[in-house]
Parts: sequence; structure tokens; C-alpha cells
Amino acid sequence: MITAIELQQIMECTHPDRARFWTPHLNAAMERFDIVTPLRVVPFLAQVGHESARLLHTREIWNPRQVPAQLRYDTRADLGNTKPEAIDIAARHGSTPGQWWKGHGLMQHTGYNNHLFCGQALGLDLLNKPELLEMPEHGAAAAGWFWKFGAGLNLGKKALAALAKYGLGHGVNLNDIADKGDFETITLCINGGMNGWEDRLELFERAKDALADKE
Repeated sequence: MITAIELQQIMECTHPDRARFWTPHLNAAMERFDIVTPLRVVPFLAQVGHESARLLHTREIWNPRQVPAQLRYDTRADLGNTKPEAIDIAARHGSTPGQWWKGHGLMQHTGYNNHLFCGQALGLDLLNKPELLEMPEHGAAAAGWFWKFGAGLNLGKKALAALAKYGLGHGVNLNDIADKGDFETITLCINGGMNGWEDRLELFERAKDALADKE
């Protein structure tokens, strides 16, 4: 369990209300998905902090002109966005798969597959209502689910190469990697690369300092 004061210290919240708002939801998610030791809590909060811009965003800002990668979302077969059913569902909502299933939740779940599997696990219709992950209880729970189950469903080459040294691969539970203290491999599993590494590492160190007395 973390306190609002600890969360504020980690996330550098400019207003304590934001930390108080998120603390119970994150605690519930961490307990539900076995993120219960400092070795696990520290990297989890660091990754959540980076992906959500320190708990500010639970929906990806859509601006393909400034974020060229978003232009490729519709053709991302690895995200399930090229499946006929994905195209059909998005079209019914007047959208495309890439835009409809842009990043949602604290961990920025992206794409048809991630919304499908997360929704099935949490009992939510995220295919038709991806905005449910913007609700705090669902956004936090989805982050916990992704940590324990989701990240291992669609690993890139770099992540698989890093996991190979542990004899692990697809289906990995990031709790197991956290227990080894391998924050770099966790980042590869979540991001596919090392984008935002300096910020992730800064948050990791802040979380480690804030929770030092719990080790």
C-alpha cells in the first residue's frame, strides 16, 4: 500500500488532490494483480507515471501531424487494427481502428487487441466504449492487468531478446521481471523500445526513494 504523500512525491504532483484521487485506485489495482512488494511497486509506479504523464492523461492526445506514429496506427497488424472486425466496429463509430483504439488508461492501452483482451479480463466492453478506461477505477485496474498479463501478449523483438536470458518470452508476467530488478527489460516489454527512458528512470529513482522505508 502506498500513501497519497508518497504518490505525490513520486509523481511530482503540483496539487495534492491529484495524488489523493489516484491513491485508492492504484492500491486496489496493485493488490488485485500482486504488485505488493517494493521491488514490484517501484517499477510499476514509474512506468504508470511516464505513460500517463504523471497521472495527468488517461487518453492519448490525438494529433497525427505532430505524432507521425499515429498515422501508422490503422495499419498496425500487431495491434489487431487491420482485422475486418476491428475496421467494422470502428466504422460504426465513425472512426478508424487507429483513432478509435488510441491509447486509453494509465498505461495507454493501444489498439484493437489490447482493448479486446483487457475488456474481457475486466468485464468491460472496451471495443465499443474504450473511454471506460478513462475512469479511475478502470484505468488503474487496466494498468495492473497489463503489468501482469497484457504486456506479454504482444512482445517485440527487443523485448523477446532481453527476456531470453531468463528463459522467458510471450506471456511473461512483469512481476517476475520486477523481482529480478530489471527495469530496462520491463521498459522494453511495455514500450517495445527505450522511448522516454530518462523520464522512466527518473520516476523509478523517485519511487525508490519515496518507498525506501518499506524495503
